[in-house]
Amino acid sequence: MRVSIPSPLRSYTGARRAVEAHGTTLGEVFADLDRHYPGIRFRMVDEQDAIRPHIRVWINQAPERSLSRCLAEGDEVVIFQALSGG
Repeated sequence: MRVSIPSPLRSYTGARRAVEAHGTTLGEVFADLDRHYPGIRFRMVDEQDAIRPHIRVWINQAPERSLSRCLAEGDEVVIFQALSGG
């Protein structure tokens, strides 16, 4: 499935805006991304296996926070990373 990568994480994907990943759950898709782009999962998922607070994930234009969310091959995953500062 197609996964859109936010600008701050594109250093892991060789500057690609979108990549392909496989899995039947969001967690499996993130694990597949990490196999191809080592280190990217840690930037999105914390040590308690939860999506980090500054990461937002949308699946088929609907927000999602659960790594156990089931996915189908044609789904589109969009990852956003919040910016902060002042």
